[in-house]
Amino acid sequence: MKAGGLLAVVVAVLLRGTAAAPPRKPVNVPFEKNYIPTWAEDHIHYLNGGREVQLSLDKSTGTGFQTRGSYLFGHFSMHIKLVGGDSAGTVTAFYLSSQNSEHDEIDFEFLGNRTGEPYILQTNVFSGGKGDREQRIYLWFDPTKDYHSYSVLWNLYMIAFFVDDTPIRVFKNSKDLGVRYPFDQPMKLYSSLWNADDWATRGGREKTDWSKAPFVASYRGFHVDGCEASAEAKFCATQGARWWDQKEFQDLDGEQYRRLAWVRKEHTIYNYCTDRERYTTMSPECKRDRDV
Repeated sequence: MKAGGLLAVVVAVLLRGTAAAPPRKPVNVPFEKNYIPTWAEDHIHYLNGGREVQLSLDKSTGTGFQTRGSYLFGHFSMHIKLVGGDSAGTVTAFYLSSQNSEHDEIDFEFLGNRTGEPYILQTNVFSGGKGDREQRIYLWFDPTKDYHSYSVLWNLYMIAFFVDDTPIRVFKNSKDLGVRYPFDQPMKLYSSLWNADDWATRGGREKTDWSKAPFVASYRGFHVDGCEASAEAKFCATQGARWWDQKEFQDLDGEQYRRLAWVRKEHTIYNYCTDRERYTTMSPECKRDRDV
């Protein structure tokens, strides 16, 4: 091999060694391994030995479920097929949340719409009780026709939201900029299907059509790969011991940032970072997170 060719190989190997990497492939498990019903258990239906679950919303109630344990950092994924047809007024949520007054929260919220109109996916991050970091996108596929993966990678360095393998949002640890970051409060995972027609669709102007009930959202996968901190959070604070702490998972790589830029340009319909009517000055994390 010529010297120039050898140099190119060495450089490529070095670059691969320091590049970012996608999260590990989720492991599909039955519902009961990681989750339990939270409310209205009679509106949860189990299929295929619990490997598929359907949540049902009617005029009497919605329903939901949560993890058995609480987690501090990790990778969490769910395959969801959203409510089909006229879903206006309904919200399907998949999120992490701590339970205290200054709570942390990491949200996926799917806002229903009239038949033929696209679903809106809203994400948000709460840290130390402060939220108001909404971003909304139109998905580039019909999420009611088949299952798609929605996942969160959360470590000490960033929170990354993924739809299938595409990153749609990054919220980095910007404590040095005065922005609080979720790092010391264990969170449970929750999912729910509920009526929110006072705000969910066109600001509440479109109401739920109960003649279309029951509304059904379907789930499978139930992947949880996190540090369970229900008893001792300090155990999970040790960095370097888990795969998500490693250098290749501390940031996105170039290709992932290109895909994120595509989501920003082609599919984003609301971004708190650019809302000057709501916020006179841009939040300090916005540039670091490549939201603008």
